[in-house]
Amino acid sequence: MTAMSGQVWVSLISLGGVVLGGSLSYLVQHRTQLSAERAEQQRQRLALSEARRGERLALLERFIEVSAEAERCAYARPSEWDDTHAWFLTTREVMARCWVADRLIRIQFPLPVHDAAHAHFLDLNHTVWEGLPDGESVRDYLEVNRLAFLDVARAVMG
Repeated sequence: MTAMSGQVWVSLISLGGVVLGGSLSYLVQHRTQLSAERAEQQRQRLALSEARRGERLALLERFIEVSAEAERCAYARPSEWDDTHAWFLTTREVMARCWVADRLIRIQFPLPVHDAAHAHFLDLNHTVWEGLPDGESVRDYLEVNRLAFLDVARAVMG
């Protein structure tokens, strides 16, 4: 009976070793899988973040570019024009693109960035369509809100 009892103990210890080894193997594989999933999620978050940053930079570039065109239109504003004048036709198209760029900034950026961009757009719109009093500089009129927009955009983009 002692021989039988010894064989049972050896079998039980062997079975315990298999169970313990299998459990440890499962835990290691499970932790490895979770770690790999977390790393993949982090990689995807970073890729999405970089893609959004790229989109935002493209929108900023678009707005800055079209606002510079609008500013050139303000500088070239004739004293008299009508809806058939070449300046008007060009300026109307530029200001429409500026309006769209302003709205896209509202979609992609926090409100402080849009508020600054919109203030700059409103200054451009006023300068282009209504002009400025004699002796007032287009550059000086636009400078404050242009710089405010650029500063807020830089702060948000980091």
